Amino acid sequence: MIASDSDDLFGALDELFTRLMSAGDSESIDALIELDLSFSQVRVLFALGQCDAPVPINEVADELRLSVAATGRNIDHLVQMGLVVRREDERDRRVKRVSLSEAGVKVTSNHIECKRGQLRDFASRVPAPERLRLVEALEPILAGDYLRASTQETSR
Repeated sequence: MIASDSDDLFGALDELFTRLMSAGDSESIDALIELDLSFSQVRVLFALGQCDAPVPINEVADELRLSVAATGRNIDHLVQMGLVVRREDERDRRVKRVSLSEAGVKVTSNHIECKRGQLRDFASRVPAPERLRLVEALEPILAGDYLRASTQETSR
């Protein structure tokens, strides 16, 4: 199948990503299920995993499009579980900054590594000629601004 328009490309990408994400999902999800986290709490964990430094709770809320109150409740639960650390801002004690604890980093890293392992397994099963064609097709796309544009449009 050759993608001739954006709908064709969407269909092919949708099928690829659906298959990749569902492959071995039980492995990667089991640890999260065992923690008995809500979907919002998992979202908070992974949002914090993308941050290089502690961030104010309101920034996490904005990123996830949740209210500050709901985000705060989710963070309270994650702090009690030892997955998130909450500290007062050094300059403004009213502001609370949050980050992943070592345990939170471990949970998110394990999940991501499981997914990366599934992707690595898929890549090893693709025959060499198709691997080369796929890499050659992806290189200019990844070098371009196509992915960044969707992030900017979403945040508007």
